[in-house]
Amino acid sequence: MSGHSKWAGIKHKKALVDAKRGNSFTKLGNTITVAAKQGGGDITMNPSLRLAVEKARQANMPKDNIERAIKRGTGELGGAAVEEVLYEGFGPGNVAVLVEVLTDNRNRSNADVRTIFNKNGGRIAEGGGVAYLFNSRGVIRFDLPAEQVASFEEAVIESGAEDYNLGEEYATVYTAPLDLHRIKEELERLGYSVTSAKIERVATLPIEASDDDLEKVARLVEALDENDDVTNVYTNLIE
Repeated sequence: MSGHSKWAGIKHKKALVDAKRGNSFTKLGNTITVAAKQGGGDITMNPSLRLAVEKARQANMPKDNIERAIKRGTGELGGAAVEEVLYEGFGPGNVAVLVEVLTDNRNRSNADVRTIFNKNGGRIAEGGGVAYLFNSRGVIRFDLPAEQVASFEEAVIESGAEDYNLGEEYATVYTAPLDLHRIKEELERLGYSVTSAKIERVATLPIEASDDDLEKVARLVEALDENDDVTNVYTNLIE
């Protein structure tokens, strides 16, 4: 088990706000499109797509919008082609930052992301200069009341998860990518409240930063998240 940090607390509080922003149909549609682009449009064979569609349905996204987002990812729709772009950079305190973007205009996204970094004390890095610091892992986040902690820890260990963090009233569980959906469903069946579940880029050697830099990095991440083309933002801060 890993401990929790101030960044984890900041990130959890921010996630509550981001959940509302993330439920915008644009963000939800982009998440579905990325999942379909990466793993195909068959919801029964693509766990990431299944999770993205579940979230969209919970937000009352219309069925037609969901179907269009899937077809956009599989290339079945006409119009401008969409592509995934990964931006690598450093934020305040030399914190590594990865930004995943889904765009139909790479030039626009290049300019937008660079401007956000520059305005928030960061800088874009050369390709490959940051991505090697991260691995893909399944990440499941939970709301976790204090009275559930003991039973939760036992359930996580029995599930075969790779690691977990406990915070105040929340928890994060890390899995092998292929185990994400199985472990999510198993823990949900036991009554634990999942707030998000997806494949994320997780730092292999997380670092600490000063309180001042943490606040600055949080502002950079928030500014990036507010861009509709941005699908995910990751840092190498300890959680």
